[in-house]
Amino acid sequence: MGKRTGTGSLNGAETGMDHSMTPQRLGVDRLVLALLIGVSAWLSLVLVRGPGELSAIWIGNGLLAGWLLSRSTRLWPGYVAVGFLADFLAHVLTGDPATYAAAIGISNVIEVLIVAGFVRWRVPDVGDPRTWVRLGGIATGSTLVACAVSGILAATIVATLKDGSFLRGLFSWYAAHVVGMVIFATTTLVVHREGLRPVVVSGKLGSFVGVMLLLAVVATTVFFFRYPLLFLAYPPLLLGAVRHGFAGVAVGVMLLAVIGSVATAMGYGPLWSIEGIGASGRIALLQLYIAGGCLMTIPVALAMGERRQLTARVRDSERRYKLLADYSHDVVVRMRTDGERLYVSPSAKDMLGWDPDEMLGSRWNLVHPDDRERQAEAMADVISSGQARTDVYRVRHKDGHYVWVEAAVQPIPSADRKGEFDIIYANRDVSSRVAAEEALEESRRELERLVRIDTLTGLANRRQFEERMSLALQRLQRHGHPLALIYLDVDHFKGINDTHGHDVGDQILCAFAQRLRENVRAIDLPARIGGDEFVVIVEDAAVPDAAETIASKLIEATGRPVPVNGTALKITTSIGIAYAHVPVDARTLMSIADAALYGAKKAGRNTYCVKPLGGPLEC
Repeated sequence: MGKRTGTGSLNGAETGMDHSMTPQRLGVDRLVLALLIGVSAWLSLVLVRGPGELSAIWIGNGLLAGWLLSRSTRLWPGYVAVGFLADFLAHVLTGDPATYAAAIGISNVIEVLIVAGFVRWRVPDVGDPRTWVRLGGIATGSTLVACAVSGILAATIVATLKDGSFLRGLFSWYAAHVVGMVIFATTTLVVHREGLRPVVVSGKLGSFVGVMLLLAVVATTVFFFRYPLLFLAYPPLLLGAVRHGFAGVAVGVMLLAVIGSVATAMGYGPLWSIEGIGASGRIALLQLYIAGGCLMTIPVALAMGERRQLTARVRDSERRYKLLADYSHDVVVRMRTDGERLYVSPSAKDMLGWDPDEMLGSRWNLVHPDDRERQAEAMADVISSGQARTDVYRVRHKDGHYVWVEAAVQPIPSADRKGEFDIIYANRDVSSRVAAEEALEESRRELERLVRIDTLTGLANRRQFEERMSLALQRLQRHGHPLALIYLDVDHFKGINDTHGHDVGDQILCAFAQRLRENVRAIDLPARIGGDEFVVIVEDAAVPDAAETIASKLIEATGRPVPVNGTALKITTSIGIAYAHVPVDARTLMSIADAALYGAKKAGRNTYCVKPLGGPLEC
């Protein structure tokens, strides 16, 4: 009972088994249990010498406890009844009075119910791997308590009914029952859940039989000779624990107990060479010998079981990892820090055109030259920090073009170089996403351009003009850079619209904007702020001379006829220039430029006027 075996939910297995068990099968199951308990009890009893003597190892209680924990609690009364009856008959058939047999049988039943009941109460699902450690402690503790309770009852019965020694009976019962419960309750659970699969499926049945035969031969040899060579049986028992886990321990201890009990009962073996201890003393020594074998091999069996489970989990984890990597759409690459590829998933063929075998072991770089420095920095950061990161860069396809990939990079301990790391890349093709993002960015830039550009003329619109004006005024305030604002419109533009229509008016505006663009400097900003109204921001130290030069060129350029629908329309412009060499706000400067424009119109149009900040209007 000190070891958990098997996986899955035992409760679920019990429920299904109980439901599928017909009355006939239930009867056969109980009959098998009765035979096993009865035969094992009879063999143990016939090997005992003297009235009131107890067996070296008691098997029946372990069988019954394991049987109960493998069955639904509602079926327990029937199994307990047949177990008690089998135990009772075994004692009667070996010559014990019915009263004594019944009392001992009740003691055995109490022991079994304490162990099975407490385990079922505290660990309802003994098949859940998460309860293994807890189950081991609960089962061990309940076994020690249960055997002490039943031992006190049995020793009292022996002392009362057969005039035996209470202490000798207690110690003999306790040792025999603890060993029997630990070994056979767990073995019964294993057989009910797994059958012989732990041995047969692993292909070790032949080895198992061979080790047990070796143990039987060695045990027979050392127990039927008087030489003190009992230690020679321990190595084969330990071999069984190492190679076959708890199955080897259970069967091996049972062989030692049976062979040792038979030999000792028949007067053979090194235990009979000890004078003055009597039959009960020899049985006690045999129990100590068997308990020593348990103490030596059970921890080994537990450790080997845990090792096999760990190995199985690691193997399963590797299998699942390889399965996921092999069938993932992403390209999974495991490489050393120097670039040597140790594993490349098959999806590399679909994404990059390379067969995985072509990429293994190679250190040549597939990253786009423009991205290599950034990718190398990312790898160095992963190695130094030990933290995963994700980057996007281009990788060369076999046919020469580049594929955008999103690479999730994770450092992992190297499998063959202690203290070093390997790198796991999970590369996903994001070319479509990158293309969509670039298109979106281009659309954003275009939208931003459209928001700042006048769609008819292609000049800056009012929004861009106001942004540029704000910056120019800030430079004027901070650095004293003089500023001029040219404000102009198309003379008699309403008449052109009324006479020739808005389409012709739009053509005139476009032609006017083009001539305006051609006659300003690259550093100046021409803008359309509404209708036929245009402005030019002029920033340099030559103001207002520079602004007047631009105005003169504009008047001359706009005076040329504009060809429209087969005819030539002559247009003119009136221009107002505001000039500031000290800080001023935009509204004031605009108001001054508007006043200058009004002065040009009063002066007869097709001319310009200049009005400095705080100075007179000059036309």
